[in-house]
Parts: sequence; structure tokens; C-alpha cells
Amino acid sequence: MNYEETINYLYNMLPVFHREGARAYKPNLNNTLALCEYLGNPHTKFKSIHIAGTNGKGSSSHYMASILQSAGYRTGLYTSPHLKDYSERFRINGKSIEKAKVVAFIEDHKDIIEKLLPSFFELSVALAFDFFAKENVDVAVIEVGLGGRLDSTNIISPDLSIITNIGFDHMDVLGNTLPKIALEKAGIIKANTPVVISERQVETSQVFIEKAIEQNAPIYFAEDNYLVTVSPGLEQESFSLSVDVYHNNSKKVFKEVKSQLIGKYQLKNLTGVFQSVEVLKNLGYKISEEAIRRGIAEVVLLTGLKGRWQVLDQYPLTICDTGHNEHGLKIILNQIDKLYASGLINGQKYFILGFVKDKNVEEILQLFPKDANYYFCQANSPRSMAAENLIKIAESIQLSGYSILNVNDALEKVRELAQKDDFIYIGGSTFVVAEINEL
Repeated sequence: MNYEETINYLYNMLPVFHREGARAYKPNLNNTLALCEYLGNPHTKFKSIHIAGTNGKGSSSHYMASILQSAGYRTGLYTSPHLKDYSERFRINGKSIEKAKVVAFIEDHKDIIEKLLPSFFELSVALAFDFFAKENVDVAVIEVGLGGRLDSTNIISPDLSIITNIGFDHMDVLGNTLPKIALEKAGIIKANTPVVISERQVETSQVFIEKAIEQNAPIYFAEDNYLVTVSPGLEQESFSLSVDVYHNNSKKVFKEVKSQLIGKYQLKNLTGVFQSVEVLKNLGYKISEEAIRRGIAEVVLLTGLKGRWQVLDQYPLTICDTGHNEHGLKIILNQIDKLYASGLINGQKYFILGFVKDKNVEEILQLFPKDANYYFCQANSPRSMAAENLIKIAESIQLSGYSILNVNDALEKVRELAQKDDFIYIGGSTFVVAEINEL
């Protein structure tokens, strides 16, 4: 098989969460353990950092990988889902796995794949671990796929666990309260292994404390030790982010750290990142101030990350973001409000949105402003909600809009209508953002 045939083989043979939703989720580690045992337990052959959370885990994973890479470590990075191509999930020092290696892995292990019939994600995790072991990475940053406790990535014994925050997402699998969801995320806390919690939340802090005590794991609430603020005089920047970092909330330890990832919501991610770097240094990792600054300033360049408050155009300001749940979209909408409050933009708002069927779309759309123009689209995925259904839900809550199925056609139409001082946002679903031609 060539690469395209290999990917089609996987999609056709194995349950795929990003296409089928919860039906493809297997709530145990059996297949992953069996696959990795067959492969010689590759996950035991490199150091790792494990990152979970409802929102921010992707950005935090890329920040950590970029910093470690800048510090001279040969750094693996496993993330999901991919935006454009499956190979994006597996990177070493920012370079995606060669497609030929994906083909070879599937061909070499077809017998065990067809015997176990693992999920698409279970197989991907095994491929990642095998790839990192064979390529002799010094350390791999491993992003949790869903939850934590029963996620396929949770067979590793990391040097550090990081949990970014807890919000309502995948409630059909993880539970319908924040403490229940937190308990699933807390499953990545390992015995005698430090854990950093990026954001202290009243509803979930005790869950993490109790789990850490149970595991004799040192726990660090990053917000208790670090404060990351936008650098004075740069509050109105929308195309770069510059932050100051305070330790113990008073002593400034970093001034004007530039970030390629922008959006005020990165402040909380960076709080966890700075705490995590401190913990790693205490564990013996050699990470200089220069490496930290470069890793954050060049995170997109060094890791190839896309789709996080990504500016596609400046006039009119056009931004896409893969945020797709209520918690993440609240932060994004707050960021948009701040852009208008700063006077940086003052024209009309255009939203190009698509969602998957398993989200509470009516509740999410309630967050969006009534005084905006809406174009509803539909990604090429079985999980996507039909654009005509989106229109009906929107109209029921007094949001007026149009249906243009393809996101690129919708963007073209909006650009014909928008003026230079207007604002265009594309999002609601990772799949919608993934189909933007300009990415």
C-alpha cells in the first residue's frame, strides 16, 4: 500500500473517534498494553512529559516541546487530532514523521492490528511510542487524547504530569460535573511523580490534591507561584503577545517574553509552562533562560502548530481557532470583546461557524453576540452537524445567518462583504478549521 491507501485502510478498518465520536472510544488500556508489549514496550525507552486538560493542553504541549527542543533535547511530540495530515501527530524537533515510516509500521504489524482490532487512536499511540523509541528521542511530550485515566497514552511513566484546566466537554464519556471530569484527568497523576496544575479552580482543586496525596505525588498549582501578565504598553497587540512573569506573585523573573501563540488565554497556559520548567530544572533538566525565551517566541516555527488564534489576514482582521467547547469559546469571545474595547477594530463582526453533532450547540451559540453576521458551514466529517440544522438552532435564539456548506466558500463570500476595519472569525470545530485552504 502507498501512504493514501494505508490511511484509508486504517480509517476503514478501525473505529475513529474524530469521525464516530464516543462509539470509537474504548474505556480501557488493554489494546494499548498488548500492542506495546508486542512492540517491545517502546514507551519505557524514553523520558516523557504527560499533558491533559479540557482546553490549553495542545498549546501547552507545543510550548513545552519547543522549549525542550530549544534547550538542545531531541524532543518528540505526540498530539491529536491532526489538522491537515495524519503525519502531523508524530513530530521530532518539529518535523513530522516520514510517510514511508507510517506505511512500513502498518505493513510490518498488520497481523497484530487485524487480530486486536484496536481503535484508530490506540494504534496511533503505539505508533508514536515505537517511532520515538526507534529515533532515540531524549524526551517526548505526550498530549492526552481524551480524559486521562483511561486514555491510551496513560501507560507511560512520565517525569512530569501537567493538567491545564477543567471544563465541560465529552460529558457523555467523562461525566457531567467538573469534579467527575477532573477525576478522569487526575488519572494521569502517577506515584512519586510531580504534577503541575496550570489553573486553580474551586470546583476541582481538591480532586487533584486528594489524588496527589494518594500517589505521594508532589503537586504544584502554578497560579500560586507564578503570575503571567501582558507587558505594560502592549495590551492592544493582536499579532503578537508579550508577557512579564512574576514568581511568588511579586518578583519579576522574566520581562517581555514574546510569544508566537497569541490570545490572552495563553496567559494561563504560560503560567503552567513556567511552573513546569521550574519543576523540570529541579529534576535535572538543563533549560536556560535563552531556551525558554526562544521556545516561546518561536513555538509555531519550531513545532509547526497551527489553528490557535491564528491570524489569516490583517485587513480585515481574520482569525481562526480550533476552540470547540463552551469553556474554550467563552475565552475566545472574551478575547474578541477586548479587541473591540481596545479600539484595535471597530467594524462589523462576521462569524463562520461549524460544529459537531455531539456538542450542546444551542447552549454554545447562546454565548455569541446577537449583533453579528453569521455564516454556518459543515465540515466533511460524519460527526459534523448539518448546516441547515445550525441555522434552525441559531434562528431559535435570535441569531440570523446564512448557510454555505464549505468553509472556504463561506470565507470567500464574507471577504467580499467585509470592510477593512471589520472582523472575521472562523471556528467552532477543529474539522472546520482543518479545511481552511490557507492553513
